[in-house]
Amino acid sequence: MKKIFSVLFIAFSLVTFVSAQEVANGPAITLDKTIHDYGTITQGANGACEFIVTNSGTEPLIISRCKGSCGCTVPKCDKDPIMPGATSEISVKYDTKRIGPINKSVTITSNATNEPTKVIRIKGKVEAKDLGASSGVPVKQPSNGAPTNK
Repeated sequence: MKKIFSVLFIAFSLVTFVSAQEVANGPAITLDKTIHDYGTITQGANGACEFIVTNSGTEPLIISRCKGSCGCTVPKCDKDPIMPGATSEISVKYDTKRIGPINKSVTITSNATNEPTKVIRIKGKVEAKDLGASSGVPVKQPSNGAPTNK
């Protein structure tokens, strides 16, 4: 009988401990995703995406800085405090004029007690436009099939 009460007490204690950990004391940052995958997009396409930030804590969350890993990745964060349970949006714009793989990051700095510095990522691939098809200008094909510039 003592073993049953001991087991029940331990189980109850664990459930209580886990439940108490769900809401962090102070501000806490939670994101809807940590990676945005563009997949394969065409050069010059819209390179905008959004990340939704939720304050899962008990105090206002203040995002003090959002910084892209390079000049081709431009984040925009709202500087207003995010109240407990409320959400905000971080928009990220990638310059799709650059051809090739996308693997960039944005570092978010805040007063969050769980993760004061949080890194989110964007990835994908930018393919070159097919200029011959989109410009309406015919491209001469030599007998070997390669395009020429005449």
